[in-house]
Amino acid sequence: MRFKLIIVFVEDSKTDLIMDAAREHGATGATVISNARGEGVKQARTFFGLTLETQRDVLLLLVEEHLSRTILEAIARVAEFDEKSGTGIAFQVDVEDAIGVFHQVEKLVPVVEEEI
Repeated sequence: MRFKLIIVFVEDSKTDLIMDAAREHGATGATVISNARGEGVKQARTFFGLTLETQRDVLLLLVEEHLSRTILEAIARVAEFDEKSGTGIAFQVDVEDAIGVFHQVEKLVPVVEEEI
């Protein structure tokens, strides 16, 4: 079984929404790294030297490759990445090898067999 890693940078208020959408489309879990910071095309606003920006989360989702595009599109849709500037980004990268995913593989085999 082959995997892709979906990496999502998003406002913390949308983390649960994204997690729900990803699970609906086949993701079996995620790691959330809280309190990340970033800057896009527009520089962050400041007030007396303090940055005025919302807290961001980084979500790491290890997903089966046949489900990855559907999950990525669901995430983009619910997070409104293409509708509003600065809401976040998501992308996927190939995973060459993974260990510790035996229980995910057991759950994913029947789902992926339907996709193939």
